[in-house]
Amino acid sequence: MTADYRQLNGIALAYLGDAVYEVYIREHLLAKGMAKPNRLQHVATNYVSAKAQAALIEKMQTEELLTEEEWAYFKRGRNANSYTHAKNTNVLTYRMSTGFEALIGYLRLAGQEDRLQTIIQWCIAHVEKGDLIRAK
Repeated sequence: MTADYRQLNGIALAYLGDAVYEVYIREHLLAKGMAKPNRLQHVATNYVSAKAQAALIEKMQTEELLTEEEWAYFKRGRNANSYTHAKNTNVLTYRMSTGFEALIGYLRLAGQEDRLQTIIQWCIAHVEKGDLIRAK
């Protein structure tokens, strides 16, 4: 039985989204032939850090990539009350990354696998192009 994503708070959606996105990135890096754990961890940070995720969301907004419903789930995560925050980043960046993860969690739980893959492939392409606005 799958959780009803419409009833979940933003933190719960982000909890799942964090794991889903991380798995996609790890699979992508392994497919590129990377095999050394230290190198994998270092490179993965370019994709999964709070700063990277916040920059991806900013780019999505600039390019009008997301639907209204997707933005609503991003905002649900961004605006959720969290009693923790990421190391080495500010509160705004952390909230933006939580919103990013909530969006990913929503897409997975809603069964929108094609859309999820499209967005994650878009993210990978932009990280690898190096054309992201760096969140402070």
